[in-house]
Amino acid sequence: MRSRDWRWWRPLLGLLLITVVYLVAATGVVLVALVTGVFPDLKLLDLVDPGTLLVTNLSLIVAIPIIWLAWVAAHGMRPGWSSSVRARLRWRLFLPYTLLALPTLGVGILLAVLLGFLVDGGKVTGPTSSFLWLVLVVVCTTPLQSAAEEYVFRGYLSQAIAGWFRSPGTGAVVAGVLTAALFSALHVPPDVWTFLDRFAFGLAASAVVWLTGGLEAAIVLHAVNNVLVFLLAGGLGEGVTTDSVPTGTGLLIVAIDLLAMAAYVALVARSRGRLHPETVTPAQDLRPASPRGVPNPSVHVGYGVSRRREAQHDPWGMG
Repeated sequence: MRSRDWRWWRPLLGLLLITVVYLVAATGVVLVALVTGVFPDLKLLDLVDPGTLLVTNLSLIVAIPIIWLAWVAAHGMRPGWSSSVRARLRWRLFLPYTLLALPTLGVGILLAVLLGFLVDGGKVTGPTSSFLWLVLVVVCTTPLQSAAEEYVFRGYLSQAIAGWFRSPGTGAVVAGVLTAALFSALHVPPDVWTFLDRFAFGLAASAVVWLTGGLEAAIVLHAVNNVLVFLLAGGLGEGVTTDSVPTGTGLLIVAIDLLAMAAYVALVARSRGRLHPETVTPAQDLRPASPRGVPNPSVHVGYGVSRRREAQHDPWGMG
């Protein structure tokens, strides 16, 4: 955002636009579900119910085009800048990152679920009666719901906050902490352990965005976590919680989750030499010509990183 015709008020305008349009769009999704009677027993807290989860996911998915709209309307930039430093999603990265997330997050989630059963003395009560419908909803919509949250918190809000700081490093740290805190708070954690767990998740998402220059690794982190949690909750029953840390297991659950997320972040960092994710951007080359001329910048600006310019030409033909 800061690398083009930056103005301090542009992120504020974008955030206002996102808030107003999203409230209208999300309300519309819920009203359509209620008025049509498709889900007459809609309970917004029962996310293991396929109908409730579908409506909830759709009400979040609508945020993706709204984020794109904000980039165009408030910043005059292509919506792809919300995805990565290449102004698009780099699809080649999704499979490798998924293969890194499944063993790390998967083991962490399974250990946390097992610990919850052992401490609470619970037993398997699933699968739920509508488990097959739940699987269909989770597989088809939960990855998009996860992507939507990443577009909001890391694709726009993080960049908006970081844009108010001249130092990319300072902006990245402040944006990571603030968006992680807001991410956790908006999930309405019932206790401090759940807040810390969500907060750490937000920090991990910001870390992989900074390491890779785009949202792909964060989307995978979010999607794999949510898909596994909802499938386990539907398959095993009420012993698996989707919105809180099980009572009496707070410290251990948070420790397990931290280790799992740290392992994923470490593997993503290590994979950079093999996957070569781009971490610099030609965004400042998009500045329009001025009467005085646009001086050749000496740095490229990335997601929290600055590097000395390696080429004077615009490889995208958009200078």
